[in-house]
Amino acid sequence: MGSDVAERNRRIVERFIEGILDGRLDVVDQLCAPGLINHAAAPQARDGIDGLKRVIGFSRAAMPDQRWTERVVIADDEYVVVRAVRESTWTAESFRGIPTPQGAKTAVEMVHIWRLANEKIVEHWAVRDDLGLMFQLGAISPG
Repeated sequence: MGSDVAERNRRIVERFIEGILDGRLDVVDQLCAPGLINHAAAPQARDGIDGLKRVIGFSRAAMPDQRWTERVVIADDEYVVVRAVRESTWTAESFRGIPTPQGAKTAVEMVHIWRLANEKIVEHWAVRDDLGLMFQLGAISPG
Protein backbone atom coordinates (compact mmCIF):
# COMPACT_ATOMS: atom_id res chain seq x y z
CA MET A 1 0.00 0.00 0.00
CA GLY A 2 1.30 3.47 -0.91
CA SER A 3 1.94 6.31 1.47
CA ASP A 4 -0.31 9.31 1.97
CA VAL A 5 2.29 11.47 0.16
CA ALA A 6 2.32 9.11 -2.84
CA GLU A 7 -1.47 9.19 -3.01
CA ARG A 8 -1.50 12.98 -2.76
CA ASN A 9 1.10 13.19 -5.55
CA ARG A 10 -0.98 10.87 -7.74
CA ARG A 11 -4.05 13.05 -7.21
CA ILE A 12 -2.10 16.23 -8.07
CA VAL A 13 -0.87 14.77 -11.35
CA GLU A 14 -4.30 13.35 -12.23
CA ARG A 15 -5.82 16.79 -11.58
CA PHE A 16 -3.11 18.36 -13.76
CA ILE A 17 -3.77 15.93 -16.65
CA GLU A 18 -7.55 16.32 -16.48
CA GLY A 19 -7.24 20.10 -16.35
CA ILE A 20 -4.97 20.19 -19.38
CA LEU A 21 -7.24 17.83 -21.33
CA ASP A 22 -10.17 20.12 -20.46
CA GLY A 23 -8.19 23.11 -21.78
CA ARG A 24 -7.75 24.75 -18.37
CA LEU A 25 -4.26 26.23 -18.25
CA ASP A 26 -4.99 27.60 -14.76
CA VAL A 27 -3.99 24.16 -13.42
CA VAL A 28 -0.42 24.92 -14.49
CA ASP A 29 -0.34 27.97 -12.20
CA GLN A 30 -2.07 26.06 -9.39
CA LEU A 31 -0.08 22.82 -9.48
CA CYS A 32 3.40 23.68 -10.82
CA ALA A 33 6.30 25.41 -9.11
CA PRO A 34 7.45 28.66 -10.77
CA GLY A 35 10.90 27.16 -11.39
CA LEU A 36 9.53 24.04 -13.11
CA ILE A 37 11.87 22.32 -15.56
CA ASN A 38 10.23 20.52 -18.49
CA HIS A 39 13.01 18.25 -19.76
CA ALA A 40 10.76 17.05 -22.62
CA ALA A 41 10.46 20.53 -24.20
CA ALA A 42 12.63 22.33 -26.73
CA PRO A 43 15.31 24.44 -25.01
CA GLN A 44 13.41 27.72 -25.46
CA ALA A 45 10.35 26.29 -23.65
CA ARG A 46 12.12 24.15 -21.04
CA ASP A 47 12.16 26.48 -18.04
CA GLY A 48 9.26 27.81 -16.03
CA ILE A 49 5.50 27.87 -16.15
CA ASP A 50 5.30 30.06 -19.26
CA GLY A 51 7.38 27.56 -21.25
CA LEU A 52 5.12 24.72 -20.13
CA LYS A 53 2.06 26.72 -21.14
CA ARG A 54 3.54 27.22 -24.63
CA VAL A 55 4.10 23.47 -25.01
CA ILE A 56 0.60 22.67 -23.77
CA GLY A 57 -0.83 25.35 -26.06
CA PHE A 58 0.79 23.74 -29.10
CA SER A 59 -0.41 20.29 -28.06
CA ARG A 60 -3.98 21.49 -27.48
CA ALA A 61 -4.04 23.43 -30.79
CA ALA A 62 -2.70 20.44 -32.74
CA MET A 63 -4.96 17.92 -30.99
CA PRO A 64 -7.92 19.74 -29.41
CA ASP A 65 -9.92 16.54 -28.87
CA GLN A 66 -7.09 14.55 -27.31
CA ARG A 67 -7.75 12.07 -24.55
CA TRP A 68 -5.42 9.76 -22.67
CA THR A 69 -6.62 6.16 -22.65
CA GLU A 70 -5.20 2.93 -21.24
CA ARG A 71 -3.75 4.98 -18.40
CA VAL A 72 -1.48 3.34 -15.84
CA VAL A 73 -0.32 5.51 -12.92
CA ILE A 74 2.51 4.67 -10.53
CA ALA A 75 3.30 7.06 -7.68
CA ASP A 76 5.70 7.31 -4.78
CA ASP A 77 6.66 10.07 -2.36
CA GLU A 78 8.56 12.02 -5.06
CA TYR A 79 7.62 10.79 -8.57
CA VAL A 80 4.47 10.02 -10.53
CA VAL A 81 4.76 8.00 -13.75
CA VAL A 82 1.89 7.81 -16.23
CA ARG A 83 1.83 5.45 -19.20
CA ALA A 84 -1.00 6.15 -21.64
CA VAL A 85 -2.16 6.23 -25.23
CA ARG A 86 -2.99 9.70 -26.50
CA GLU A 87 -5.86 9.44 -28.98
CA SER A 88 -6.74 12.50 -31.04
CA THR A 89 -7.57 14.10 -34.35
CA TRP A 90 -4.59 16.00 -35.76
CA THR A 91 -5.45 19.57 -36.80
CA ALA A 92 -2.01 21.21 -37.17
CA GLU A 93 -0.37 21.95 -40.52
CA SER A 94 3.04 20.67 -39.41
CA PHE A 95 4.91 18.69 -36.77
CA ARG A 96 8.47 19.66 -35.90
CA GLY A 97 8.69 21.63 -39.14
CA ILE A 98 7.42 18.82 -41.39
CA PRO A 99 4.12 19.52 -43.20
CA THR A 100 1.27 17.25 -42.12
CA PRO A 101 -2.23 16.67 -43.44
CA GLN A 102 -5.03 17.68 -41.11
CA GLY A 103 -7.85 15.47 -39.86
CA ALA A 104 -5.92 12.24 -39.28
CA LYS A 105 -6.97 10.09 -36.31
CA THR A 106 -3.93 9.24 -34.21
CA ALA A 107 -3.06 7.02 -31.25
CA VAL A 108 0.39 7.50 -29.72
CA GLU A 109 1.92 5.61 -26.79
CA MET A 110 3.70 7.75 -24.23
CA VAL A 111 5.20 7.80 -20.77
CA HIS A 112 5.30 10.94 -18.63
CA ILE A 113 7.26 11.33 -15.40
CA TRP A 114 6.62 14.15 -12.95
CA ARG A 115 8.71 14.97 -9.88
CA LEU A 116 6.88 16.73 -7.08
CA ALA A 117 8.11 18.67 -4.04
CA ASN A 118 5.99 20.48 -1.48
CA GLU A 119 2.81 19.51 -3.34
CA LYS A 120 3.97 21.13 -6.60
CA ILE A 121 5.20 19.70 -9.90
CA VAL A 122 8.86 20.73 -10.18
CA GLU A 123 10.15 18.57 -13.07
CA HIS A 124 8.70 16.72 -16.05
CA TRP A 125 10.07 14.18 -18.54
CA ALA A 126 8.26 12.48 -21.41
CA VAL A 127 8.86 9.75 -23.97
CA ARG A 128 6.39 9.70 -26.86
CA ASP A 129 6.24 7.66 -30.03
CA ASP A 130 6.73 10.69 -32.29
CA LEU A 131 7.94 8.47 -35.16
CA GLY A 132 4.69 6.49 -34.95
CA LEU A 133 2.78 9.78 -34.97
CA MET A 134 4.63 10.88 -38.13
CA PHE A 135 3.70 7.59 -39.85
CA GLN A 136 0.05 7.96 -38.79
CA LEU A 137 -0.02 11.51 -40.15
CA GLY A 138 1.48 10.41 -43.45
CA ALA A 139 4.30 12.93 -42.95
CA ILE A 140 6.82 10.13 -43.52
CA SER A 141 6.41 6.72 -45.03
CA PRO A 142 7.81 3.42 -43.74
CA GLY A 143 10.70 1.89 -45.60
